[in-house]
Amino acid sequence: MIGRLVGTLVDKHPPSLLLDVNGVGYELDAPMSTFYGLPALGERVTLLTHLAVREDAQQLYGFASAAERAAFRALIRISGVGARTALSVLSGLSVDELATAVAMQQTGTLTRIPGIGAKTAARLLLELKGKLVAGPPEGGAALPGGDNLGDILRALLALGYSEREAAAAARLVPAGSGVSEGIRLALQSLAKG
Repeated sequence: MIGRLVGTLVDKHPPSLLLDVNGVGYELDAPMSTFYGLPALGERVTLLTHLAVREDAQQLYGFASAAERAAFRALIRISGVGARTALSVLSGLSVDELATAVAMQQTGTLTRIPGIGAKTAARLLLELKGKLVAGPPEGGAALPGGDNLGDILRALLALGYSEREAAAAARLVPAGSGVSEGIRLALQSLAKG
């Protein structure tokens, strides 16, 4: 199984890209969230991968982070959800947005993604429940906008709150709050409710 590739970016045309690894060209499909972070052509890039082997094809998928790859794998395990649908979901939502939508059972968030109807969205929410936890991007950096939502959410879950309670309380924390301050504010809002 190919788990990671480090090489030179030769070509990129969403959703496909071509990576030269020591003279061997690997074609990969990737979600738009990975595409946005790719360097210019000719530069080195590291991608985590997932190899899908079917009767008629072998397809390689590339991801910028372990969280993206884990979300992709969780999505394709759902009956009736293929790799293209999983890429669409990850192109339309970040892993944190998807985890929050699942925790708060927000069907509307998923139906905004092209190709995802109400029935598919409901099935995704049901099947992904408890399998995704919002978290910071790889490297432990804060979420976009200085938001530490992932760390706060994980702390509340570790304290025994349900995914729905934790997500609702974490969303009330002002953007830019530190993790410890955010946890304190979230716990205060949970105590009032």
